[in-house]
Amino acid sequence: MIDDTDIIPAEESQRPIRATLGGGIKTLLVATLLCSIAAVGVSGVALSTALKLRNAQTQSMDFAGQARAYIESHPEVIVDSLNDAEARNKEKEAKEAIDQLVARNDEIFADAAAPVDGNAAGDATLVEFFDYNCHYCKSAAPIVAQLKQADPGVRIVYKEFPILGPGSSFAAHAALAAQKQGKYVAFHDALYASRGAITEASTMEIAKSVGLDVVRLKNDMTDPAIDAAIKKNLALAEALRVTGTPTFISRKDITPGLVDLDTLKQMMAEARKG
Repeated sequence: MIDDTDIIPAEESQRPIRATLGGGIKTLLVATLLCSIAAVGVSGVALSTALKLRNAQTQSMDFAGQARAYIESHPEVIVDSLNDAEARNKEKEAKEAIDQLVARNDEIFADAAAPVDGNAAGDATLVEFFDYNCHYCKSAAPIVAQLKQADPGVRIVYKEFPILGPGSSFAAHAALAAQKQGKYVAFHDALYASRGAITEASTMEIAKSVGLDVVRLKNDMTDPAIDAAIKKNLALAEALRVTGTPTFISRKDITPGLVDLDTLKQMMAEARKG
């Protein structure tokens, strides 16, 4: 039997429980509110940052679009910019080449291994970088000959610069080997005067035509000093920014390409000024 005193009214049985939950709810509500405020603060910072990034991106996109539109309507600005960059680069290379011209003076003008034409004791020196397969070099040969005739004080230094293939390299080695038989200039002129490509076969035919001992020539061509001289010329040309043939050099000037007699005379006149 259940005692009536053991029955707790419903409202009484809920009171203590409701009181405990009420305190927890208050605490929970406060904590939740604080977290919400913090979250809103963080969200605000994040939102502000996002807006700034979006604005930056939008501005960047706007600028890129405007720049592209301008370039499309004014394509000449690209050409002008490239031309300016190329001009600055050429100016820099020219200065570097002139610096090397001064720094490597003896290597350029007084190399004992380099063949000399004209007046060996002349008071003005013209250096020529050339290739026997270069059409413009062949066209320059009679102009250089005119200079020798017109200026008895000019000294000409030849720098073998074979950049147009195996035939050019073979001819360069043969020409330097011809120095040992005292026939460099005659062989050099004959190679220039020949028609068609310079090959191993044509080089040897021309060697015979100028009276060279071909057997001895072939043997002399194996001298390591000849290969070293050509490699030295290639390295020197790189330092001087010589990239094509012919290129003419005086003590004050580096002039690429085919030039006329007056230009060579002017180069020698400037060289004599000291």
